[in-house]
Amino acid sequence: MTARHKLLVGLCAAVAVQTAAAAYPDRPIRFIVPAGPGSAPDINMRMLATELSKQLGQQFVIDNRPGASGIIGMEMIVRAPPDGYTIGYGTSAGLVGNRTVVAALPYDPDKDLELIAQLLFGANLLAVTSSFPVKSVTELIDYAKNNPGKLSYGSTGPGSSLHLSGELFKLMTGTRFVHVSYKTSQQADTDLIGGRVQLMFANLAPILPLVKAGRVRGLAVTSPKRSPAIPEMPTISEAGVPGYEFITFTGLVAPVGVPKAIIAKLNAEINKAIALPALKEKFAANGYELVGGTAAQFAALVKRETGKWADILKRSAANEN
Repeated sequence: MTARHKLLVGLCAAVAVQTAAAAYPDRPIRFIVPAGPGSAPDINMRMLATELSKQLGQQFVIDNRPGASGIIGMEMIVRAPPDGYTIGYGTSAGLVGNRTVVAALPYDPDKDLELIAQLLFGANLLAVTSSFPVKSVTELIDYAKNNPGKLSYGSTGPGSSLHLSGELFKLMTGTRFVHVSYKTSQQADTDLIGGRVQLMFANLAPILPLVKAGRVRGLAVTSPKRSPAIPEMPTISEAGVPGYEFITFTGLVAPVGVPKAIIAKLNAEINKAIALPALKEKFAANGYELVGGTAAQFAALVKRETGKWADILKRSAANEN
């Protein structure tokens, strides 16, 4: 093939990609959420998917794939065809936490995923069983130190935001809790209500109704500032652990190889959706701050958080010995 022919072939391929991107999407888009129905990721994605469906004129079909700290769902995302018709919800566990605690992770967040856009920042809430005899963070710390290893906290698995916020708390307070993993946050909630685990660092959206109904007792939020969703609740830093701060983040991802024009289009539509005042209010009611931005900004955040949590978990493990 001559140089001229190669150039023509390349130009034709580029035109084909641009044409496909211009028509995108022309059929429903599968939206993999690596968490169960009713979880915070599920709630968030259904709110966003509603707006994206309106903007793009195609349905976003939520596909819940919980389990293994989101690894099951993330693996399905990276193995999907890179045509833009399967995208996914990238949690802090899927993008950062899992690689810090799982030795043989079946996907590489850096090599197997295209980052589309960050969605939000959020906080967790430290809650205890309503019958548990502590009513403040300082009382919890005192009880834990007087009863080392006798308290359990639930999470959706190693590397999840529920797990990481608990490990940071242990490291900063010199306490020890038994970590109990669940497939879904609802299962963990059920055992927290029943007292089979005594505490959780739970995502705000699903735990807030339980706190407000008195089914579990909220002690503090993990964010550096009080949450607008429950402003009467102190931060953990205010409540007795100065400097404690845990912020979770999430965003949208796709399998590597999706055409850049499609990634750019999705990024623009996501930023358009999260600028809507009505959507901002819905997320704020659940304790989340919508962020947006470029794919490069999202990638820089993932890189920073990966280094930070690798160090924290190393120190936490050393503290256990």
